[in-house]
Amino acid sequence: MGPYQRSRRSREHRSDEGNDVDGPLSARSLLDTRRCIPHAGRVSTTIHVLYENPDWLPPLVEALDAEGLECRLVEVWRGAIDTGSVPVDGIYLNRMSPSSHTRGHFESVDLMVEMLAWLEHHGRRVVNGSRAFAIEISKVCQDLVLRKHGILTPRTVLVVGPDELVSAADTFTGPFITKHNQGGKGLGIRLFESATELRSFLERGELEPGPRGQVVLQQYIRPREPFITRVELVDGRFLYAMRSDTTSGFELCPSDACQVPAPAPDVCPADGNAKFTRSPLSADDPLVQQYLAMCRAESIEIAGIEFVEDDQGRRYTYDINANTNYNSAVGREAGIDGMTEVARYLGRIAAAR
Repeated sequence: MGPYQRSRRSREHRSDEGNDVDGPLSARSLLDTRRCIPHAGRVSTTIHVLYENPDWLPPLVEALDAEGLECRLVEVWRGAIDTGSVPVDGIYLNRMSPSSHTRGHFESVDLMVEMLAWLEHHGRRVVNGSRAFAIEISKVCQDLVLRKHGILTPRTVLVVGPDELVSAADTFTGPFITKHNQGGKGLGIRLFESATELRSFLERGELEPGPRGQVVLQQYIRPREPFITRVELVDGRFLYAMRSDTTSGFELCPSDACQVPAPAPDVCPADGNAKFTRSPLSADDPLVQQYLAMCRAESIEIAGIEFVEDDQGRRYTYDINANTNYNSAVGREAGIDGMTEVARYLGRIAAAR
């Protein structure tokens, strides 16, 4: 695989047979059989998929194959980057997840940061490159970017240290939530009514601060109706929006699975554990237009952005997902397959080279 050598995963993260997902098309089989196999009708430019979670690969690789695009899967977990070497040509798609450490891949996010720097130094085309990834892996960066573009966002405070956490909580006048600064999957999310409640929680030793010990306190926005909305964007185009039903306890977002106050389960729009329906939100909505302008300015080419509307009709945006998965049922209703749109976008980039 050239200067970046992929290492095999540990046994605790692979089955003995090497199958990582259920069903007829496993992620392992993709690695074995669908790496740069040229045949008639394929676009010659290779799409290098930089990934950590093999469970998310099948829909993407199937879409790339359907569009006649060759793909090379590059697992970013263990390996080496020779900075004096030149990366192989092609288009690189960043599919790294901020929650990679929950799958035992504690090194993946930091390694991706270095890999993106190496690729971009050599002028390689990266979709959702270093700028988009810096926003993806930091709730603080997301908040600052939203504010920069005039998009309403909940009050957000980054804290390191338990005493500092209580002191910061004292400055909130209403309920607030905790979450990991490097988030995903509902990591560290819990609702607190007061600093006193948080102090008791800390004294019981129940807080897990997450990567680098960085905890975010964020103003809690109670939904006007029992759902939040996620807006899917690809290549400066609105695909569709979907609602995540919060009546079963999901208070804030589907991909972060903010189940408040109980610990959040592993839920995202790609699985069937939460209730997702199509939203009537359209491309000409002013907030959607703000999202599109922000993504253009910040080099975010693929995104799932989430907001919640309070009882006054104010829409608070709280999450920017640059590594997005798609809900197939909502996609069918909208007549749009998200991964197909991603593959077609990559195909347009390849054709323009």
